[in-house]
Amino acid sequence: MSQTLPCEAVPTHPDFRRLESIAGAKVDLRYASPCNFVGRDLYSPLDCAWLHRHAAAALETSIAWLRERRPELGVLILDALRPQRVQEELWAALAGTDLQMYLAEPSRGSIHSFGMALDITLTDAEGTELDMGTPFDDLTELSHPAKETQFLASGDINAGQVANRALLRGAMAAGGFQGINTEWWHFDCGDRLAVRRDFARVL
Repeated sequence: MSQTLPCEAVPTHPDFRRLESIAGAKVDLRYASPCNFVGRDLYSPLDCAWLHRHAAAALETSIAWLRERRPELGVLILDALRPQRVQEELWAALAGTDLQMYLAEPSRGSIHSFGMALDITLTDAEGTELDMGTPFDDLTELSHPAKETQFLASGDINAGQVANRALLRGAMAAGGFQGINTEWWHFDCGDRLAVRRDFARVL
């Protein structure tokens, strides 16, 4: 297992940056509110408004890419650092259901717990979230980027929604982030194996 760091030590640790320090990013941490699939605040009293400095710098590159191409749009961070203790709570909440496929098994560790993953979306000039075909944390196949072609053909999602997702992926890829097949909103910064090996897991 990688080195570990208590969540309470993150604010004074040099490897982490506060989300508010990332110019051009707005923040609405959904796990610090009832607006998530569990339906309650999972973060308080923990302060989870942080990213590893490498991921923060990568996001700045993504924001610059987006600003150059679509200056009227912005990014909204929905989740960033997610401590291991919260990952364990989420895993337990989905125990015995097929929905556990949407979570990293706690012993392996979520890349969120290293401050190297983001849940993120795009907003228009008024700050309204762009239509991605499903809300954040919609744990159905409609949220799967891998199945967009299928659902576009069936009419379950439309071309505008797919274009919005593609724009988000393009911006995140410009910063070096990789998406996953099952959640349009989730992006990892760096190779997962390397992150788990070389970075501190926040407990």
